[in-house]
Amino acid sequence: MRSPGPRVGLSQDPSAWAVENSAGRPRPEPPDGVRNEFQRDRDRIIHAKAFRRLMHKTQVFISPDGDHFRTRLTHTLEMMQISRTIARALGLNEDLTEAISLGHDLGHTPFGHTGEEALSSALAAHGRTFRHNEHSLRVVDHLERQGDGLNLSFEVRDGIRNHTGEGHPSTREGEIVRVADRIAYVNHDVDDALRAGIISGDDLPTGPISVLGEQMSARIDTLVRDMISNSKVHGEISLSDPVYVALMELRTWLFRHVYNNRLGSSENQKAARVVTALFEYYLEHPEERAASDPDPITETIDFVAGMTDRYALATYKRLFLPRGEIFA
Repeated sequence: MRSPGPRVGLSQDPSAWAVENSAGRPRPEPPDGVRNEFQRDRDRIIHAKAFRRLMHKTQVFISPDGDHFRTRLTHTLEMMQISRTIARALGLNEDLTEAISLGHDLGHTPFGHTGEEALSSALAAHGRTFRHNEHSLRVVDHLERQGDGLNLSFEVRDGIRNHTGEGHPSTREGEIVRVADRIAYVNHDVDDALRAGIISGDDLPTGPISVLGEQMSARIDTLVRDMISNSKVHGEISLSDPVYVALMELRTWLFRHVYNNRLGSSENQKAARVVTALFEYYLEHPEERAASDPDPITETIDFVAGMTDRYALATYKRLFLPRGEIFA
């Protein structure tokens, strides 16, 4: 995929990012003896509380009526599968790719991007903003294990931080995750929008569909195969120009006809109000939030962003809605 920033050319080094070349951890540790360092990172992420909470965090649809809509956890697992397939085909480090994939969304708020935008808007009055990739790094560095963090390797932390946004991964494995994330969410979110009846197959833009394929599985297959073949030919992690343009056109269409419509829906507006109200409440009530940082704003961000959808809703109900008591 074409994007600005430095490139790590495949032609520079035909081998995968060797674990022996890792820049190490913030706090040195003795070798495991069974697992390499990137496998240890993967296992730490899988066993993290933040990872388990992803099962109750929105991908796109808030409280959907159906069991087959994606959550933040299923998105993570599906994206990880795409990333590993590409890494294996290119002879890159699958363990590193897997660890970055599994950790990339640990910092997401409740209610998906609706919650992220609401929290960022609330922070604007304090001269701050919220980006889930930055918060994902904070989760693994500081919030897990009662403030000790997971002490992950530099390469995994770098890939988590730079899977989106203006930064750029320093490893080819991180570049794979950055592109695979987009491949996954564009196609899976279209699939969920079709399932929800928000769009129909006839609504999909003909240009991108003619290049990528009619069905979701065909589109993902086209994108994965193109990325593998183009990366081998050009010596960098990239899609060919026609396929990249088709992916971006489909993504733009998705924002216009699904994401932006959902952000304006009554359910999403309600979810945004929940996140905003919880942030304002806990900022004013430091004794009720979990201690995580000397700075009250950062600590409030940590507390609210870590909530699952259902915990945020239950907390909002407890704090702001009448309980139906009968008063004499």
